Amino acid sequence: MSAETGILSFGAYLPRHRLQRSAIHAANGWFAAGLKGLAQGERATANWDEDALTMAVEAARDTLKGIDRAGLGSLSLASTSLPFVDRLNSGVIKEALTLADATGAFDVTGGQRVATSALIQALAAAAGGARPHLALASEMRLSRPASEAEMNHGDAAAGLLVGQGDLVARFLGSHSTTVDFVDHFRMSGQDFDYTWESRWIRDEGYTGLIGGALKEAFAHLGVAGESIDRFIVPITARGVAEGLARRAGVKPEAVADRLAGSVGDTGVAHPFLLFAAALEQAQAGETIALIGFGQGVDVLLFEATGRALAPRRGVTGSLARGVPTDNYMRWLFHRGNLKLDRGMRAEFDQKQPGTTLWRQRKAVLGLVGGRCTMTGTVQFPKSVISVNPNDHAAHTQEDYPLAERKATILTYTADSLTYSPAPPSFYGMIDFEGGGRLMAEFTDADADDVDVGREVEMMFRIKGVDEMRDFTKYFWKAVPVR
Repeated sequence: MSAETGILSFGAYLPRHRLQRSAIHAANGWFAAGLKGLAQGERATANWDEDALTMAVEAARDTLKGIDRAGLGSLSLASTSLPFVDRLNSGVIKEALTLADATGAFDVTGGQRVATSALIQALAAAAGGARPHLALASEMRLSRPASEAEMNHGDAAAGLLVGQGDLVARFLGSHSTTVDFVDHFRMSGQDFDYTWESRWIRDEGYTGLIGGALKEAFAHLGVAGESIDRFIVPITARGVAEGLARRAGVKPEAVADRLAGSVGDTGVAHPFLLFAAALEQAQAGETIALIGFGQGVDVLLFEATGRALAPRRGVTGSLARGVPTDNYMRWLFHRGNLKLDRGMRAEFDQKQPGTTLWRQRKAVLGLVGGRCTMTGTVQFPKSVISVNPNDHAAHTQEDYPLAERKATILTYTADSLTYSPAPPSFYGMIDFEGGGRLMAEFTDADADDVDVGREVEMMFRIKGVDEMRDFTKYFWKAVPVR
């Protein structure tokens, strides 16, 4: 009998800031009075140094808590808002996670359903004996000011580790349909989606396509609607999930929270995010139905095993980490929808030579330092000669990853003169547990968060943008532990 296939682990990441929808309406209500009905709750908003790639790294790290990364066979990144069109975004994630070069990696894009479709393919590969696959989904979509999308969308990432072994959710089967139903679209080179009329989308898309696919899926898989314990519909429009549940015979209490009021619609990431939230609470034996929608429908069925995972931030911890903000102007500036005078201090070349990035990719993207095998001295960056003042041993250093290690602040500065998209710029010396020091930038930090002795954790972020060549640079920054 073949081993069972399913979900081995899961994780999630939400950016810290939560923009209040009332602030969006307060700024735009004079022009778009109809937004008032959407001005409740908050939406997750990425910081200036975050994008779909950096959030995916954090979701991946959360997913892999307590997991030996050496056993990973491949990873994928699903998104419609990838920073690079012609550079393997998932390849950057592979480097950030310090995975072996033999690890497979690929990007998946082109529609809102690509995450669940990639998950189905990963499950099929796992059933054939493939090594564990890390399926990531991340989204940070741009939206026009004063639009419904600006109100409804949110930024987030989530991950699922797929394979055989000690499962948290057993895969029971899936059913998919593909039709070119265009509820919204975005052409290449455009920043914003064009969306069709909402009532037509609800009636023909949500009710018609998803309703029909659910009926076919339940018949194909031999399950009844009333047997579903957790019904995950990643559509935040009011009443849609409840209506689909009634039509499919699913009990009302099984309908999962869509996180519409606290996070927003996170696009491609939303099915994974809601699935991770469900797995945090699911009891052994519960049946979970997961839906993906976008030019067709994916329906996946799982059975929770009740297995406990190593402690992680997950969806619950990510929600607790949130801080409300009503600074709508900052949001516009960080998303490029407001052009401010950045001053002469912002006028400097940020070129990152490809040769240097290649040679130092472990240090730059993976935060890998060196440890002397003779003295135990830890340093960053790694070098041929040890920095130990009592023993300048040569060629004795082994790779020493620092990203997952705890650190504390030794010194810090709040600089209001240098250019920063989020002034003041905080930076200082941090000391890693077990050895090693780094002059680091602090992010997601307020004046009260930064102090000598404060514990920090490392997060993968945007270091800067080379605007002359349109190239985003990444590195690790220190974030105060809360």
